[in-house]
Order: sequence, then structure tokens, then C-alpha cells
Amino acid sequence: MATSLLLLLDDIATVLDDVSVLTKVAAKKTAGVLGDDLALNAQQVSGVKADRELPVVWAVCKGSFVNKAILVPAALAIGTWLPWLVTPLLMVGGAFLCFEGFEKLAHKYLHKADHAADTARHEQAVADPPVDVGAVEKQKIKGAVRTDFILSAEIIAITLGTVQGQPFVTQLTVLVGIALAMTVGVYGLVAGIVKLDDAGLYLSQRDGAGAQALGRGILATAPWLMKGLSIAGTAAMFLVGGGILVHGVPALAHAVEGWAATLGGFGGSLASMAANAGIGIVAGAIVLAVVEGVKKLRRKG
Repeated sequence: MATSLLLLLDDIATVLDDVSVLTKVAAKKTAGVLGDDLALNAQQVSGVKADRELPVVWAVCKGSFVNKAILVPAALAIGTWLPWLVTPLLMVGGAFLCFEGFEKLAHKYLHKADHAADTARHEQAVADPPVDVGAVEKQKIKGAVRTDFILSAEIIAITLGTVQGQPFVTQLTVLVGIALAMTVGVYGLVAGIVKLDDAGLYLSQRDGAGAQALGRGILATAPWLMKGLSIAGTAAMFLVGGGILVHGVPALAHAVEGWAATLGGFGGSLASMAANAGIGIVAGAIVLAVVEGVKKLRRKG
């Protein structure tokens, strides 16, 4: 009896040790996607009324939990019965990210009048009627949850590749652990970022020259940070989407890796990122052209 109990405890300790090691490895591999996820979601939920920022972040966070609840079982099922399907699904998600990024740029720079009208409607909605504010929030939440689904799928797919071949319990524990940690981490940081201006205002009104100076500094920096995150979020769509497409085509991945290796070091890393972004932009343009062509055909029909 005692021997059986000791063997059981030893097995549990071994599983926990494997889970700990594999979780650390998966966390390192998904760190880059985590940064993109943070930039994209901070950008997506910005621009709403100050008193509605945290409710919007929470709504997107709940959507992200739902995404993970769908993706983790799906990943386990696909990894067990249809492992060949992982790459095509990621490719579709990558192409969609590139499409969203290019559509955003095209709408902003090729349809400036429409973009200005959208901006004016957004500002009016935030300033005036609560019904319009609700519509703006729903649109933002829907877009953020949709983007989160694609980035979450990549995080889960990377994690699945890390635990491939491990016992089912280990795979499940690592996937659930990464899903929870990434969701709480990303949306905790997003909540902090969107409330920076409130923190700056609070400090600027406190007693003490140091606190007031810090508050004014935060207030001066916050708009630039949000603008930077908006740019980073769009760039992340091309970097992540292009990276998925590149790695999904072995010949293309080897070509990019070979080019980066010839430059080496920091230059090689920049070259690899530039290649991913360039391919992402081209892919986004192609998908947008196809989508617009289909829309025109439907209108004619």
C-alpha cells in the first residue's frame, strides 16, 4: 500500500515537473505573439469613453476566454486525429490577419473621406448619444475578439507543437496553463495601459511636486503611447500574419532563414521581420483584391 502510494506521488511529481518545463518552453516560444496580442488589443479597445474602458476590456477578456475554451479542445482533437490540419488552419488565420491590416491601411489612405467620416461619427458617438456609444463598443469588442481568436490560435498551435508526443494529461495541463496565463497577462496589461491617463490625472492632482510632475509626464506620454500602439498593432498584423504564411511554406521559410543567416545577428533578425512584414502586406493586398472583386460580382448579380 505504502509502496503504491509512493509510486503514485512519484508519477505526479514527474508529470508536474514535465508540465513546468514544457510550460516555460511554450511561454518563451509564444512571447513574441504575446507582444503582438498586447499591441493589437490595446489599440482595439482604445478610443471609448473613460468610464467604459474597463468594461470594454473585460468584455474582450471574456471573449478571449471563450476563444481559448474553443481552441484548447479543438487543438487537442486536431493534434490527436488530424495533425496535418494545423498548418492549413494557421495559414487561413494568417491570411485573414494580413487582410485586416491591409484593409485598415487601404481604408485610411485610399478612402480618406470615408475614414474622416468614420472618425467623425466615432467622436460624435463617444460625445453624445448612449445608443451610438453602445454600437461603437460592440463593434470594437467584436473586432478585438475576432483578432484575439487568430492570435490565440497561433499561441495554442505553438504550444501544441511544444507538447506534441507528451501524455494527454501533460498536453492538456500545459495548454490550459498557457491559455489562462496569456489571457490574464494580456488583458491585465491592456487594462493598465488604457487607464494610464486616469492614473496621470490622479497623480497630477496629488500633493507633492514629485507626484504632480510624474502625473503630468504620464498625461503627456499616454496619447503618444496609444498612437504608438495603434501603429504597432497594424504592423503586428503583417508581422504575425506574414510569419504564419512564411512558416507554412517550407521553401519560403528556408529562403527567408537563409537570407537572414547571411546577414547574421541583429541585421538577420531585422531582415527576417522585414521579409515577414513584406509578405504579409502582399498577401493582405491580394486577399483584399479578391474580397472586393467578389463584392463587385455580387452587386452586379
